Amino acid sequence: MTSKKDVAINNILTDFEEFANLVLHQLDLLERIVASGENIVPEEVYNEIFDNEAKIDKSEVKLSDKIVNTIVLYQPVASDIRKLISCYRIIINLERIGDRVTNIVRLIHNIKIPEIYSGMADVVSNMYIQSSNMVNKALVSFTTDDKEFAIWTIKNDAVIDELNHKMMKKAIKKSKLSDENKQLLNSFISMNGVVANIERIGDHATNIAEAAVYSIEGRDIRHTKNIE
Repeated sequence: MTSKKDVAINNILTDFEEFANLVLHQLDLLERIVASGENIVPEEVYNEIFDNEAKIDKSEVKLSDKIVNTIVLYQPVASDIRKLISCYRIIINLERIGDRVTNIVRLIHNIKIPEIYSGMADVVSNMYIQSSNMVNKALVSFTTDDKEFAIWTIKNDAVIDELNHKMMKKAIKKSKLSDENKQLLNSFISMNGVVANIERIGDHATNIAEAAVYSIEGRDIRHTKNIE
């Protein structure tokens, strides 16, 4: 016989899967924009992304409340508490990833010189694909109890940081061509915002992976240098 506690936890995990899939869909929509190499965001895609963001915000509050209420009402065993706490931590990071998606879309939309974006689109695309893969693998780690995917995600965070540094070096080099052009400088500022937000997506993916390891092993590996 299934207990009320088990039903509550299963409902949370079902809602979590829907929530995670919506965030992943946002990442897919953004990938289409980034892969195009253009700073023009189709209106229908722009509207869909911001409509989805409103749904993500509401779902995050609803799910967080469900987790807290389940822990308080049913006092689950240690393994279930680890799962719920990890789920709670992941939800917070997924909501923040959703925020980063909308930030990136706004910033791309605000770049006024198309050549600035297209000239660096390859670096942005590589960086974004890496971050998106990290999010996907971190979530797979949590849902399938696969520690290896979590470790892969954590170790690959440094790759995103390095791509960001390459991006900035390229931007600085190009900026010397026209330092007095305000639109040029503003476009560089927006580009910096784009890559900074992509880098933060990678950071959130790392947080998700760390939560997955906690769920699997009950071991908190945050701020640990040597991960195995």
